[in-house]
Amino acid sequence: MVISVKDLSIGYGDRVILEKVNFQVRRGEVFVILGESGCGKSTLMKTMIGLNPPQSGEVWIEGSNLVAAVGDERLRLLRKFGVMYQSGALFGSMTVLENVRLPLDEFTDLPKPLKELVSLSKLKLVGLGGAGSKMPSELSGGMQKRAAIARAMVMDPGILFLDEPSAGLDPITSAGLDLLISGLSHHFGITFVIVSHELASIYAIADRIIMVDCSAKGIIAEGKPAELRDRATDPWVHRFFNREADASHSVQPT
Repeated sequence: MVISVKDLSIGYGDRVILEKVNFQVRRGEVFVILGESGCGKSTLMKTMIGLNPPQSGEVWIEGSNLVAAVGDERLRLLRKFGVMYQSGALFGSMTVLENVRLPLDEFTDLPKPLKELVSLSKLKLVGLGGAGSKMPSELSGGMQKRAAIARAMVMDPGILFLDEPSAGLDPITSAGLDLLISGLSHHFGITFVIVSHELASIYAIADRIIMVDCSAKGIIAEGKPAELRDRATDPWVHRFFNREADASHSVQPT
């Protein structure tokens, strides 16, 4: 397993959002974390990438515990993955190529021509070969997310974390992003951990999912999307995957 989450509890202060969560991510798969709004999906991802310290538990990346790692060992582990945040998080004062090149500028001593070449190759890989000289404000929302994926890939990590990649995109643009993710996984063996609640994208790209729930403070479903759609016994899981409304929330005649 490339990632193992062991007895992980997360929250803020005394508030526990998820408690003693356990799951594993296999090498090369597209693994999706989903659940209703505010249930801790993004907080879980931020904990897995080392941004938020957990209340307790461990996150193992390729055999090393990121939670306990310090100094050079922590830096070594952080370089094993790239991250695309929900907004794309591109710097508006830098060109697209400069944004993608930034990790190479910060963490390598490569000569500038080589950094430019590597960065441009990543932009071409995501379909933005001609956009390097543009500013982020000149790109559509979908193109900004593609540029953010290129930046996440520029150090050639084996793992990519994506936070709500389809959020705010129209169906056609979202489907194109799904194809990109599937292609990168298939052709390069990249492991994806994706936070999402977009059903169409989940069915299109996910090899396996976990569903987290606020009330249970943990995982209430795990498996392949189609299997959960057809065989889930939990009523909430069934409604989610079959896009069925909760009848108790319907308008009642007076």
